[in-house]
Amino acid sequence: MIFSTTTLNRVIATSLVTTSVALSPFFGAIAQAETLNGAGATFPAPLYERYAREVKKKYPDLKINYQAIGSGGGIRQVTAGTVDFGGSDAAMKDDEISKVKNGVILVPTAGGAVSVVYNLPGVNDLKLSRKTLPEIFSGQITKWDDAKIKADNPGVNLPSQAIKFVVRADGSGTTFIFTNHLSATSGYFKGRVGANTAPKWNLPNVLKGKGNPGVAAIVSRTPGSIGYVEYAYAVKNNLKSALVQNKKGEFVAPSLESANAALSTVTFPDNYRVFVGEPAQGYPIVGLTWMMVYKQYANAAKADAIKKWINWVLKDGQQYNDDLNYTKIPSDVANRVLQTVNSSVKP
Repeated sequence: MIFSTTTLNRVIATSLVTTSVALSPFFGAIAQAETLNGAGATFPAPLYERYAREVKKKYPDLKINYQAIGSGGGIRQVTAGTVDFGGSDAAMKDDEISKVKNGVILVPTAGGAVSVVYNLPGVNDLKLSRKTLPEIFSGQITKWDDAKIKADNPGVNLPSQAIKFVVRADGSGTTFIFTNHLSATSGYFKGRVGANTAPKWNLPNVLKGKGNPGVAAIVSRTPGSIGYVEYAYAVKNNLKSALVQNKKGEFVAPSLESANAALSTVTFPDNYRVFVGEPAQGYPIVGLTWMMVYKQYANAAKADAIKKWINWVLKDGQQYNDDLNYTKIPSDVANRVLQTVNSSVKP
């Protein structure tokens, strides 16, 4: 798999991405510079950092600060009204939306793959079947030389050692994408762990890292470990990614191409909320990420600034998704979202 320098550089963003972003008048004049504060998912943080850099070249009137604190934190801050927009890889549920005083619109911005990363010296191209992977993360398989892992990897010399599990310490949309997939493929996993941003793992030898960078760092320094991260973090940290079996029975590595194949058949409803459990093709552990914006803001300047930001992201910004190995939002869906935002966001 070939990755460009640009692809690797996108993962430099860590748990805090704070960038000044400029936007010039689009819907109406802003009398003075307007600042939008956002917080949430680490999954798209490298992409949002690139958006911020690129949009700054074109528009000079608006600053955007985005803190990558995890999807759970993003949803909490949107609910509390302490940010101007949030970020999450787990689309808000109806009960969560109902708690947002000023209403909320889910704005899909990108999609991508979640890598199953592992640290086993001497073991390359580890294969994990649809049955084996959820059994590992539900605690049914606890040693690397378990017969089921060996059956997925004939001829591979797997060590006789305990598996060390690396999961997120924070509420995480990446965790939701991962557990949502495992819940779709295993009734046992669904009943024991379930699709959640912060599940109770009940696993032995559990290590916890904050954000995608934290999980990647722990796996990198811990032989015998396995975890999950947005796949460019695996590339940046030189981690091995397992080939995961999809619904068609194929063992597939994470990539932009395989993620696009998986997400190509997704249908977006009117609220733009999609939960991708088990796609029909491509790399099977994929998901979308959203910005969450309010329907009502404190004043016209703030409302106009949000509209300008979202319009840039879904028009000009999408050209950078492929460069950074994120999937694009289809143009017809982007146009529908913009119609909703432009007509619904008000002071």
